[in-house]
Amino acid sequence: MTDPLARLRQNYAAAFARHLFHRDEAALSAAYELGRHSLETGVSLLDVVQIHHEVVIEALTGLEGPQELADAAATFLVEVLASFEMARRAFQDNSGAGD
Repeated sequence: MTDPLARLRQNYAAAFARHLFHRDEAALSAAYELGRHSLETGVSLLDVVQIHHEVVIEALTGLEGPQELADAAATFLVEVLASFEMARRAFQDNSGAGD
């Protein structure tokens, strides 16, 4: 069986590359699904951020400019992390319900 982090990195790189060339809702939806799947399979937030960093560094070659990459990377990472944020908020709401 493939290592979950290696599989995530491969899928992340492919989805991010698509986002760089097609900045549309489908690309952001793929980012969201990556985050949701990561959360479901127990991948840590720190692992996601590390993979994001590695993929962005690889994307530096052949891009028009650093600002373009930075903007695209930020938008993509926000979509990936949306599931983690929703889970955190749900946890906070549930843990505060007994107060």
